[in-house]
Amino acid sequence: MAVCELCPRRCGADRKNGIKGFCGETSEIRVARAALHMWEEPCISGENGSGTVFFTGCTLRCVFCQNHVISDGEVGKIISVRRLADIFHELNEKGANNINLVTPGHFAPQIIRALDLAKNEGMKLPIVWNSGGYERQETLKMLEGYVDVFLPDFKYLNPLHAKKYSMAEDYPDVAKAAVAEMVRQAGSPEFDERGIMSKGVIVRHLLLPGCLADAKRIVEYLYQTYGNRIYLSLMNQYTPVEALDQERYPELARKVPDHAYERLVDYAISLGIEQAFIQEGETAKESFIPPFTLEGV
Repeated sequence: MAVCELCPRRCGADRKNGIKGFCGETSEIRVARAALHMWEEPCISGENGSGTVFFTGCTLRCVFCQNHVISDGEVGKIISVRRLADIFHELNEKGANNINLVTPGHFAPQIIRALDLAKNEGMKLPIVWNSGGYERQETLKMLEGYVDVFLPDFKYLNPLHAKKYSMAEDYPDVAKAAVAEMVRQAGSPEFDERGIMSKGVIVRHLLLPGCLADAKRIVEYLYQTYGNRIYLSLMNQYTPVEALDQERYPELARKVPDHAYERLVDYAISLGIEQAFIQEGETAKESFIPPFTLEGV
């Protein structure tokens, strides 16, 4: 990590010697929360909960980020690779269905070392790679044999939206390549006897206000490209957060209208999509954002 090129930014920061990369982090692992999480897709959380580990820092700059206190580096505790492996064991002992690594890409080498330790010590839970979808194929290839379930976002096909809202004009092409590598590694979906996904890819799309047309294009692209080899997760839980610059992004200072989300779901059904998760009821609220209090770290 002396010349870091883990993410598509390829900033070249000497993270090994304490220089922060575009992600905002050095090579020292920082974690903001490690706990059972009940609000993932049903085949991830189940009844016992998903063993989520939220890493500090991010390679995107989403102006609407619901986890901005950790993506911006405000909250996080430095831990060792040994401690990270111990956290995996502790979540296992709490009954977690899986180990769910959230925004992990900028710590990929350290995570691999921690997984080596935990697996050599008997930890057998499925590993979930929960990311924003903005990842280099070369970095993802490092994960082969380590990750069982990929849970990426696919935020944009419109590069103008990607540039305006996440400072990543290349996001569409990068996400396409990343999802292709994830599907190559994970293969077709598999589930255990409880209905918990043990292998596969679930691609998430969070519908943003005013972005229905792009959302439809994303759904169509994913279905035409992968069919039933992946699951989709269409989310209506967008919530304007306090950190949003409402003067600069007034179009994002509101929730998504019910009719817009219904049109997205109807469009997915019209394409013939059957393997998808949808959200019902009132999900657009900040109570779905976990507290980042260093729990479990």
